[in-house]
Formats: sequence, C-alpha cells, structure tokens
Amino acid sequence: MTAIIRKKLVVVGDGACGKTSLLIVFSKDQFSETYVPTVFDSFVSDIEVDGKEIELTLWDTAGQEDYDRLRTLSYPDTNVILMCFSIDSPDSLANIREKWIGEISHFCPGVPIILVGLKKDLRNDADLSQILQLLESGGKTLLRPT
Repeated sequence: MTAIIRKKLVVVGDGACGKTSLLIVFSKDQFSETYVPTVFDSFVSDIEVDGKEIELTLWDTAGQEDYDRLRTLSYPDTNVILMCFSIDSPDSLANIREKWIGEISHFCPGVPIILVGLKKDLRNDADLSQILQLLESGGKTLLRPT
C-alpha cells in the first residue's frame, strides 16, 4: 500500500480577486454568488497525480491589508503558492509585483509560484488591454523580486 502524499498549497492575492471561489469550486464543485471576505480558511482535496494519491490542503488567505501580519502565519511548510489576480482589475495584477512577490519571497523562499488570473467572465476589453500592457512591460521579470 502506498502512503498518501500530503502537500500544502497557499493561495494569496488582493481581497475580492476570486481566491475563495476558486478553492470552493475546486474542492466542492460549487459556486457562490455571495461575497464573504475570508480571514483564513482551509479545504482538503484528495487528488491523484501519476498514479499517486495526494492529500492537498488548500489554504485560503485574506488579501486585505488589515490581515498582513496574520496572513504570514499560513506560510510555514508551504509546498506551492497560487498567486492570484482578478482579470477585471488591473490594480490587482500591479499588486502582484508591488506587494505579493516581496511578501512571498521573504516568507517562502524557493517555494514554486503559479500566477493565476481569475474572474475571466467579468473582464472587458479595456481591462484586458491594461493587463496585457502590464504583462508585456514586466515581461519575464514580473515574478522576480524587486
């Protein structure tokens, strides 16, 4: 019998960018139209990768500044970071570079980061144009610490 592999995934990003909805849809296959700000929450999802069972603990964090100091308590023993922004909010993408890269580089050095754009259903062409400009101006350096 193969032992279950346990991995911790922490989701960060600005408040209201869609982090909680992403995790609820992934772990419970449900979507809520109601926004309730998260302080901390976690979900467990069992998945299979390459024939191996993985117990994935998904940590949902608060993006609001009021919780900056508290949020860091979720970082120890993290295996991967999902760094999220809202496609309908260019500011949330700008904050990836201005806030989130530095915080994660400090508290989770060497941990893999996956950049995730959320709320694609709410985007408009002007938002998308701004986001593409930000991505192009940052190029490959977007995810490098400043």
